[in-house]
Amino acid sequence: MDRGKYYLSTAIAYASGKPHIGNTYEIVLADAICRFKRMSGYDVYFQTGTDEHGQKIQLKAEDAGLTPQAFVDATSAEIKRIWDVMNTSYDHFVRTTDPDHERKVQDIFEKMLATDDIYKSKYEGWYCTPCESFWTESQLVDHKCPDCGREVKWAEEEAYFFRLSKYGERIMKHIEEHPEFIQPESRKNEMINNFLKPGLQDLCVTRTSFNWGIPVKSDPKHVIYVWLDALTNYITFPGYEPMGEDGEGYVKYWPADVHLIGKDIIRFHTLYWPAFLMALGEPLPKQVFGHPWLIVGSDKMSKSKGNVIYADDLAELYGVDAVRYFLLHEMPFASDGSLTYDLMTERVNSDLANILGNLVKRSVDMCNRYSDGILSDHACPGEHDDELQALCVETVKRTEEKMDTLHVADAIDEIFTLLRRANKYVDETEPWKLGKNPEDKARLDTVLYNLLETIRFAAELITPFLPETGERIFRQLNVSPSGWDGLQKFGLLPAGHKIGQSEILFQRLDPAKKAQEIADYYAAKEAAESGFEPVLPDVTIDDFARCDMRVCKVLKCENVKKSDKLLRFELDDGSGKVRQILSGIAKYYKPEDLIGKTVVAILNLPARKMMGLESNGMLLSAVKEVNGKEELNLMILDDGVPAGARLC
Repeated sequence: MDRGKYYLSTAIAYASGKPHIGNTYEIVLADAICRFKRMSGYDVYFQTGTDEHGQKIQLKAEDAGLTPQAFVDATSAEIKRIWDVMNTSYDHFVRTTDPDHERKVQDIFEKMLATDDIYKSKYEGWYCTPCESFWTESQLVDHKCPDCGREVKWAEEEAYFFRLSKYGERIMKHIEEHPEFIQPESRKNEMINNFLKPGLQDLCVTRTSFNWGIPVKSDPKHVIYVWLDALTNYITFPGYEPMGEDGEGYVKYWPADVHLIGKDIIRFHTLYWPAFLMALGEPLPKQVFGHPWLIVGSDKMSKSKGNVIYADDLAELYGVDAVRYFLLHEMPFASDGSLTYDLMTERVNSDLANILGNLVKRSVDMCNRYSDGILSDHACPGEHDDELQALCVETVKRTEEKMDTLHVADAIDEIFTLLRRANKYVDETEPWKLGKNPEDKARLDTVLYNLLETIRFAAELITPFLPETGERIFRQLNVSPSGWDGLQKFGLLPAGHKIGQSEILFQRLDPAKKAQEIADYYAAKEAAESGFEPVLPDVTIDDFARCDMRVCKVLKCENVKKSDKLLRFELDDGSGKVRQILSGIAKYYKPEDLIGKTVVAILNLPARKMMGLESNGMLLSAVKEVNGKEELNLMILDDGVPAGARLC
């Protein structure tokens, strides 16, 4: 089924560091929308990537002792890795340091300069480096940046300006004629009341105080300011040519159907970007959706607050699909969503393990138990069958309606309403009772068919949101996805079809154990990052007491022939007998330097042969990696400690 083209872009992530889970929400949301559109018959182009120029990146690169290009190469790769960890299906991962993009941005600038949409002047104003934004005195909040709350600095420099004021009325008219252009409604009202009605000011589009950017072709001491560079990625990469014939991708996919962005950059995408396009004579995107933020508990994520959470950590702790489910289901359409580990654990148990996983497993198990895994003709209808079958088809329509308006959490709710109804159907029909009476076999076969066909519908619909889970359900059903056409009518599974074996989709989690696992995970991660090895699992005092650690005096020490590693020790362990121990520390110590030293050994280890010699114990030492090289220090005590003294 060909339902036409669909172009969705995310904002390109600023390549200044690793994206946290709130940043990652956007790419997962975009992926779910694009997967659903593909599944429902659209030719989808899904673009994401990284924004890599600007003063902030230049400063971070200097702090890291790297060139800006080396810095963004590393950070862009890390952002792409996180997007891939979350199993996102983008068609093009763009980078604004791409030479072709840089060429097109230069041409766009010259084209606007030629039409007098860009002019040279001088800028004086308050500048926020992290946001790369200029502000007037009246726009500051407590003399700080109104966007991020950080300190601003006064800046004066020659600059080129874009005549944003020229396009205010046209942008307002477009919004009035296209009420769906800015979503949600609250974002639209904010742009109209806070910016368009007071009047737009011309926009600074070059800088001379730093050089990490795209130089102006006709005036190279100026670099093109980040928003003109970044926003144009939505057209340059599909194939827009400012000075020539547009490429096939641009002709096919532009205008974009949706720009999916965070609510904090809605102004740039609904005021600056439309004005740029109007100046170029190009169509505007159909919709800009400013999604809400994901916060931790009740706070916005911040490194200074120590509450930053990363997607790869969550995926390690819960699995990719569980994280995707939480992000997509727990974020409201227009207000911020909240993330806590306790809530994630609860959702895994209540929704994924109980409602979804339990239904699939027990349905597949009952078919294998009662019918040898073979589906029979569903020719013995009964009460509740029609309702379940009708709900399957109706859920497809309802889910698509919700997805068409980007109410993704509500779309997932529709699927889980179907799953809940199927679980209720199991309770109503009681197949375990039908399986006890041979006379009820036809009815049992019908019940099992209805359940497994319902699960097929659910698997098709849930795959865009939980791709791996969908694949695993199809594997248990032993079928391939049918696509949109297979969701228009109940009854696609054929009689005689052999299903597969069940598997647990989501394991139920013990909240207390999961909380401890999370604590241990982050403790180990922090230790690894600091160079400190994690503490081993707890032992009892009895375990410790079983290790007989004694003070010994080194009577003799020599190299072991034909070995580069081993030293042979003769030790006075206080027993009156000489104890022989071999130790692999020859590259750290000369034998003659250890004679007469007081050391510690574990004496009650089983004897072992090395290089034909018997070793009766193990010397204690400390080992640590320093600058990539292993260092070892033998535990050497004060000579006043007597041989045979026990460590306790």
